[in-house]
Amino acid sequence: MSDTISTRQVVVGVDTHQLTHHVAVIDTAGNRIEDREFPANTAGCRELVGYVTALGRVRAYGVESTGSYGAGLTRYLLSVGAEVYEVTRPERSTRVKAGKSDPIDAYSAAEQVRAGRALGRPKIKTGIVEALRTVKIPRDSAVKERARVYSQIRDLVTTAPAPIHDALIGRTARQRVTIAAAYRPDLARLDEPAQAIKHALRALARRVQALDSEIAEADKLITALTKQAVPTLLAMTQVGPQTAARLVITAGQNIERMRSEAAFAKLTGVAPLPASSGKTSRHRLNRGGDRQANSALYMVIVGRMRNHPETLIYAQRRRAQGLSNPEIIRCLKRHLARSIYRALRTDLMTP
Repeated sequence: MSDTISTRQVVVGVDTHQLTHHVAVIDTAGNRIEDREFPANTAGCRELVGYVTALGRVRAYGVESTGSYGAGLTRYLLSVGAEVYEVTRPERSTRVKAGKSDPIDAYSAAEQVRAGRALGRPKIKTGIVEALRTVKIPRDSAVKERARVYSQIRDLVTTAPAPIHDALIGRTARQRVTIAAAYRPDLARLDEPAQAIKHALRALARRVQALDSEIAEADKLITALTKQAVPTLLAMTQVGPQTAARLVITAGQNIERMRSEAAFAKLTGVAPLPASSGKTSRHRLNRGGDRQANSALYMVIVGRMRNHPETLIYAQRRRAQGLSNPEIIRCLKRHLARSIYRALRTDLMTP
């Protein structure tokens, strides 16, 4: 029996959760062997690997949610040299037929790998790109919060008593913050709307100033990290630190997991989809992929269409061929994705 186990090849599927991971093991013929639950911590990962290797020679692991619940497990598996694939949740037809449970999802993950349907490689979470992603998270949330606070200031100014309304309504958002931050409301008269409005505007204005400082500090860190990680990408026309950060985060540290620039184009949602019928031959917008990366590509193209000679010449030629502006931008984004992929490979795959 032990000889059989030592020569048996197995495939492992993992249904990941925040506190536990459910593991299912099948052989290469698709026969179910065992399934079991482990804690979602370092000790649990170590125990998991020991458990499955005792059942046979592991060909590959299929892990759900490698970027969230399965991030820690994926990091550990890659550190011990395991072959790891990212799998999707079971298809709706599978859930209708078999139901929903952790063992069912884990066996489905293993079957996806065994059948060759899981081809995606997970991003590694141990390099400078992961550090950049981590620094960018609070920066982006601070930007969103600042926009929300600006809206609150605008709404308060709109309904404020006449003296405050008239003093601020014609000002820019930045000017309102500067003026409101200097208000000195009389807290003994806070029952009066004018004093309450001053108190509220001062609190919001000071929050904007604090967020400004947080964003500025994060921008310095992101600029330094992008210069270190992707200097070739950062040197491209209209590609600033925030755009470079967004694109390299989407690509991941191990960009070699994408076998061609077409895979990167698909990842960023710029691979055109055929929309032909009869005598009409055309392509349409691809609404898939990472929309934040797609937006970053769009902003680069919009900037280049103002003052980049090569882009302006291309756009003029395509307009003469009858293409609309949205169609030209889609073509330009596809060309840009190719250039960015090459720059990323230069930066991330340099020894």
